Order: sequence, then C-alpha cells, then structure tokens
Amino acid sequence: MRLLFQIFLLVSLSTSTLLAQDFYFGADQSYVNEMEDCGAVFKENNVAKDVYSIYKDHGCNLVRLRLWHTPSWYDNLNEGRRYSDLADVKKSIARAKASDMAVLLDFHLSDNWADPSKQLVPAAWLPVVDDLPKLQDSLYNYIYATLSELADENLLPEMVQIGNETNRGILLSPEDNQTWTLDWARNAALFNKGIQAVRDVEQSEGEEIQVVIHLAGPADTDWYVENFVANQVTDFDIIGISYYWAWHKPTTIAQTGSIIEDLRSKYPGKEVLIVETGYIWTQESADAANNIISEIHPDFSPASPTNQRDWLIELAQEVIAKKGLGVIYWEPSWVSTSCSTQWGQGSHQEHATFFDFDTNLLLPGGIEWMEYDYGLLSDTEQASEEKAIDFDVRTDGSVRVVNKFGKSGWSYSVVDSLGRVVEHGKLGSGDLEVSLRTEPPGHYTLTVGQGRQVYTVSFINLK
Repeated sequence: MRLLFQIFLLVSLSTSTLLAQDFYFGADQSYVNEMEDCGAVFKENNVAKDVYSIYKDHGCNLVRLRLWHTPSWYDNLNEGRRYSDLADVKKSIARAKASDMAVLLDFHLSDNWADPSKQLVPAAWLPVVDDLPKLQDSLYNYIYATLSELADENLLPEMVQIGNETNRGILLSPEDNQTWTLDWARNAALFNKGIQAVRDVEQSEGEEIQVVIHLAGPADTDWYVENFVANQVTDFDIIGISYYWAWHKPTTIAQTGSIIEDLRSKYPGKEVLIVETGYIWTQESADAANNIISEIHPDFSPASPTNQRDWLIELAQEVIAKKGLGVIYWEPSWVSTSCSTQWGQGSHQEHATFFDFDTNLLLPGGIEWMEYDYGLLSDTEQASEEKAIDFDVRTDGSVRVVNKFGKSGWSYSVVDSLGRVVEHGKLGSGDLEVSLRTEPPGHYTLTVGQGRQVYTVSFINLK
C-alpha cells in the first residue's frame, strides 16, 4: 500500500502542468512553395521579402498546411512538380518553425481536394474501401508513419486535423461519394483509428499534439459534434469550423460567436477554432482562372483592402469575446502566376489574398487584422495569472481545486484514460472538491479553464 501511495504522488506531482495559450492568428500557406516555384516574388513596400517573415512581422503565429496522400494529378501540370505531398509539407513546416510559428497539419485523407462535396478515398486504399478493418489499418499506418517521419526530422506539428470539412464523412468510395453518405458507425470507427494513431505518436515521441475535427459551416457544427460524441468519438481537443460569408450566409459573425460560446459550454475542455475563413479585397481578376468567392457582406462593401481587414477584425473580436482559440485565413498567399491549376491558368483566389496583383503586400489591408490591438493579456499580465488555480491531490481519489483569487467563470472537466468526460461543470468563486471515489481505478486528467488560461493535473485514482 505504501508503494502504491508513492506511485500516486509521483505521477500526480510530476504531471501537474499549467498551459497558457495565446490566441492564434493563423494563415494557410499551403500554396506558398508552388507560387514561388511559379515565379511569385512576395514583397512588402515593393521590396522582396521572405513571405513567412512578412506574416510573422504582422502577428501571424500559426501556419496551416494541407497534406494529400498521392496528388499524382500534379504530374500533368506545369513542370510536373507535386505539392501538398509529404516532401512539400516538410519544406513548409521547416519554414514555419524557423519563423517560430506553430503548425496545424491538415490530413485531407484523399489524393485531391476533400470538402463537403467530396471525400474520395485515396486510390491506394480503394481496394479495401469496403473492408472497414483493413481501411482502418491503412488510415492508422498512414497517419502514424507520416507523423513519425516528421518527428524524426524535428518537424512534428502542434496540431493535426483528421480530415478536411468532413460534413459527409471520410474515405468514401466513388459510388458512395456520388450521393449524400454519412454512415456514423463507419465514420466513428475511422475517426477513432486516426486519432489513435496521433495519440500513439504522442506517447512514442513524448510530444503533445492537439487533434482537430473540422466541419464546414457554423450553423451545422453543433449537430455534427453531437453525433461525433454520441458515436464515441470524444478524444479530440479542438472543434474546427470553416466560416465564409459567401458560402455560409445568412449566418452572421455574431451568430458564429454564439455558436462558439455554446460549443465551449456544452463541451468543457474542447477548444473551438475557425480553421478557415476568407474575404475578398477586390472584385477584379488578374488572370483567366475563375475566382471561387464573389459575394461581400453589405456592411463591408465595397470590396476593398480595408473592408477585408475590418471584416476580419470584427470576426476575430467576436471569436476572442466568446473564448475561441483563434482564426485562420485560407490561402492569403495564393497569388496569380503563369502556372495552371486543374481548372485554369492563374489563381482562383488572387482577389482574396493579402497581396495586390504585383504580389506587393496591401497596406493598409487585410493582414493588419493579425496585429490589431484586441486587448489580449500581455506576457506580464498573463504571468500574473499563473497561480490563479492550484490543485491539492489526495490519496483517496479526490482533488481539491483551489481558486486562489476567488474569480468566477472557470469551467472544469475530468477525463479518463479513454478520453471520456466523467464529470464537468462550473467553478464558482470558491474552491471545489472533485471526488472520483465512485469511478474505476485508473488515470484521470482534471482540466480547469477560463479563456486562454488553462490548468491541468493528471493523477491516478487507486480506489
């Protein structure tokens, strides 16, 4: 019994940690390497400058990158170079880390674009698409091997997305993809296997990776998350949402904020992140490629660099106010070049980048949303909050949460080793006793959070 008591204390004390996370001002930079190979020279004040440095200097602290399984269709474009495959992603992660930015790696789980209209299984897995155990193994081995290879080169991302805009499920056969297919039992089995691969890499590498699930459209997100949880997909950290006015109207910024607030309340311990958004700065085009966004909000009209900036500022203000984790802009560097896509020569998004048609940074312009003063805590102010919550871990399977400054508004949750929430609620202005005497023996994690201040303690219940 004395030995068990010593083990209990060792685990509980050594894993007690404080996590203070800044708001993420993010940019999807998946097209950068391709644009540069196609001749784009990014500039600020008409002087050539490394594009990652441009973003870093204006407040960007997170880079999102997509990964396709085998994008062989690139072989017939331009000079036949492939992009958004693992070799290309490695270059981008290295650039992001060199600029001291976090990385969100977006596994599309397809050879081509995955979104609400299509979720095609990679061609390599098509022979096992209807054999769920073998498809699960293919998914697990792919994610595990990819992340392990990145870890070997010190390129492990801080966040991983399991699928992209997965409103209709993932890894569909061509036949199922032709109709609306959402088999929750199959979907859950695949998601849990993908998440397991991430968790196993975490354990083997001793590095934390946050898992993101990603849905398109704020209005539908709650229904999807309810179904994920109802089907035992719970071991994720972040609920990711795509929100574009052009595609998700009439959902407003304020309504999106309310949805974020509801999700944060309903799922304690889960963060909410706008993983994609975009707004045009002009309705002109620089090339023959059709542009994919055309509509603007009446309150941010006409399309202009300053209205692009102001729309993003208002969105970020709302996400911050409702305790969201961050906002990521989709493809702000997808400028026009002489290269072609699958559908035309040039870019389909040059009118929604942060650069003019000569690849010079637009100032004033959209990138300034990242450096706007949102009144977030400074490093000094944040440090003063570091001991707001403390934990007194007991040997009888209980923990006392000590609210040192008597602040209200804290949420707490207790998660078991399988990622299941066994208890959650609100912490008032006083202390709180959390008892697991009625729960099975095992490893548990208690999280207490308010805004960007998050405290965790892990411990073993020996009862």
